[in-house]
Amino acid sequence: MKRLKHIFLVILVFCATSSVLGQTQEEKSVIIPNEILTYNEFLGFVKKHHPLVKQANLVLSIGEANLLKARGGFDPKIEVDFDRKKFKDIEYYEQLNTTFKIPTWYGIELKANFEQNSGQYLDPSLTVPEEGLYSAGVSFSLAQGLLINDRMAALKKAKIFVKQSQADRELLVNDIIVEASKAYFEWLQATNEQNIYTNFLDNAQERLIAIERSVEEGDKAAIDITEARIIFQNRKLELEATKLKRRKAALKVSNYLWLNEIPLQLEDQVVPNSLEIENLENILNINSIVNSKIPSENHPKLLSLQAKIDGLEVERKLNSNNLLPKVDLQYNFLSEDYDKLNSFNTANYKAFVNMSFPLFLRKERGKLKLTNYKIQDTEFEQDAVILELTNKLNAIQFEINSLKEQVQIIKEIVIDYETLVSAEERKFSLGESSLFLINTREQKLIDVRLKENNLLTKQLESYVSYFNLLGLADITLN
Repeated sequence: MKRLKHIFLVILVFCATSSVLGQTQEEKSVIIPNEILTYNEFLGFVKKHHPLVKQANLVLSIGEANLLKARGGFDPKIEVDFDRKKFKDIEYYEQLNTTFKIPTWYGIELKANFEQNSGQYLDPSLTVPEEGLYSAGVSFSLAQGLLINDRMAALKKAKIFVKQSQADRELLVNDIIVEASKAYFEWLQATNEQNIYTNFLDNAQERLIAIERSVEEGDKAAIDITEARIIFQNRKLELEATKLKRRKAALKVSNYLWLNEIPLQLEDQVVPNSLEIENLENILNINSIVNSKIPSENHPKLLSLQAKIDGLEVERKLNSNNLLPKVDLQYNFLSEDYDKLNSFNTANYKAFVNMSFPLFLRKERGKLKLTNYKIQDTEFEQDAVILELTNKLNAIQFEINSLKEQVQIIKEIVIDYETLVSAEERKFSLGESSLFLINTREQKLIDVRLKENNLLTKQLESYVSYFNLLGLADITLN
């Protein structure tokens, strides 16, 4: 019985702990309502916490790791070889060979060596003094591999890849900022639509109440109540549709909201803040280059392609160098006393020469041709990208100017329609108009207000598209 009580107590503690942890996790997955989430604050979350931004930063980290790996080709190296054979109390041989190598830039390798060998059946050419033999020398290539080799090419390409990684990272961050911004603008547009329908629903409700009162007093026909109620119900239906649209847009915005690797969700009370073009220009840092119609040399896409070309140029130099004969030389000074430098002299030495040269060089010439074709292909791509960016910048400039003019015109139209609706309401109160005319005027006003809202959203998106074409990644976060 006591055991059952203990088990029951453990279950209660586990359930209580799970409940607390679940509440904690749920609290972390929701933004505490601040009523307003500004565009600046939203981009701050995206730039600092979004996983795709962190993934973009990994691109740069990978480039730096590759550079570190390439630098390892020039690390000093210690090699130790020990070989021994003993059978039936007979020591056939015992060989010890230790080497310290220091690779240098131009295919030259410095080397220090200690060799100690013994045994009854030791190869005579391996015989050394009893205390061992020291050597210090150098190995290098005279033709192929002197000015450039695989190790040098790998390091050069790794340095270029770091620059390319930086450009690719900026492109990725730029795309994320643009997609997140469009989601925020969609949320803002849906919120404004909801506010528009809310205001006109209030108008329809007030009008319905007023007509019901007029019918009771005998001033209006009962059929006017039906017409006013239809308009009221239509406004409610339209408002519900915009609420759904706003909620979907808010969930899309939530896709870009993270905090310490925990996804956040917008509360329904949170709303976006209205955004002026001047503020948008300052946040995106495009206010000083808003009239640029040609891509900058520092555009990350062009920098990435140029880095690719630079890497292929290194590969072309390497492949051209491989057309030369391979002549490897090695020269070592020998001495029994390593602590006496004057004991190393030209009289005691060990030298080595190796030379090879393919007769047809088909493999080497094929590699060189392929590299040349890759460079041409990338240069063609670079020219196409420059032309495409130039045309898109010109088009977006035209769109920005056109939308600015359209927004100004639509604002004037909205004022005129508001004047018409107000005049029709005054005429209706004097008995000189009908409910049908008021609703007709009001519907036109709703349509033009929605069109104004749509144009304002397009205007914001045009500036973000301009930011995207400029290839910018830095934004101003207050």
